[in-house]
Amino acid sequence: MALFDRLKDQAKALQQQAQGGRGATGGLGSHGGSSSGSRTGSHGGSGSRAQLVGLLKNQLGSIKTELKSGAYRDASMAMCALVAAADGHVDATEMQQMESMILSNEVLQNFPPEQLRTRFHKHVDQLTRNFAQGKAEALQDIAKAAKKPTEARAVVQTGIVIAGADGHFSQAEQMVLQEACAALGLNPAEFQL
Repeated sequence: MALFDRLKDQAKALQQQAQGGRGATGGLGSHGGSSSGSRTGSHGGSGSRAQLVGLLKNQLGSIKTELKSGAYRDASMAMCALVAAADGHVDATEMQQMESMILSNEVLQNFPPEQLRTRFHKHVDQLTRNFAQGKAEALQDIAKAAKKPTEARAVVQTGIVIAGADGHFSQAEQMVLQEACAALGLNPAEFQL
């Protein structure tokens, strides 16, 4: 997929920038759980998806200490729920996979697992009961991270990796990622969305 090639190139550039400077605070980063790191790209893939997820995970790991606020926690869980429910439903298997990715994520280990589970399930329940209302509430939680650019970008990065974990970005997933960018005051083009 061309989107993953662009994301991978941008991630490499940011990785180089982070090594030469203070850290990766702009562009892409990761929220990739370890289970998504083993997947491969959809074209010619000698692990291009796994490489991308690895790069993105490293970038977020490098700013892990900056991502400890309640706003980041709440916004990330809302983002995960929005991506999971982007197509209008979430089945039990999808919930289990998503929860596994959340709980195994290095950056999200800054927070107690029960806090993450509770917030994620709250948003998924709201989204499955009434998608429009649930989406509005999730976007409100996402907007809480807008005050800190590093956190705002990390929330979008979380959504990108979660959305790409199954091998492609659906149109619905791209749409909720763009809406999250708008809620955070970020330009979707920065993330190739």
